[in-house]
Amino acid sequence: MWKDFKEFAFKGNIFDLAIAVVIGAAFGKIVTSLVENIITPLIGLISGGIDLSKEKAKIPGTETIITYGAFIQSIIDFLIIAFSIFMVIRLLAKFKKKEVEQPAETPSIDAKEELLKEIRDLLQAQQSATIETTTVDRHLPPSDSSE
Repeated sequence: MWKDFKEFAFKGNIFDLAIAVVIGAAFGKIVTSLVENIITPLIGLISGGIDLSKEKAKIPGTETIITYGAFIQSIIDFLIIAFSIFMVIRLLAKFKKKEVEQPAETPSIDAKEELLKEIRDLLQAQQSATIETTTVDRHLPPSDSSE
């Protein structure tokens, strides 16, 4: 069991995944900071000074407070993070597509390969000619050799 776990844990994909998680977490913090420090104040400025993150409502007759503004802020964070990741993936896909579009150099054929191709083509032509001759001979009437 330990051997199986060790094989699983030390595969290259696990390390790649761990690195991606760390980079993703750091990227998430950057985008969250962007939303909290730049976008939210701009939205507040446009909407007349409303700070969405501090909006809340009290349920009448109880002491319960619902902070719906924090929820709205989380939705905005999610949408911006999702859009940012989409743009990064789209950019990477364009770079990858450009790499694929560049045609690979056609390999040069040396003299031996060229000669072998010519021999192959001649043999194919000869074989097809033999087949045609055999087919024509079958349809001809037998020749009279006594004449």
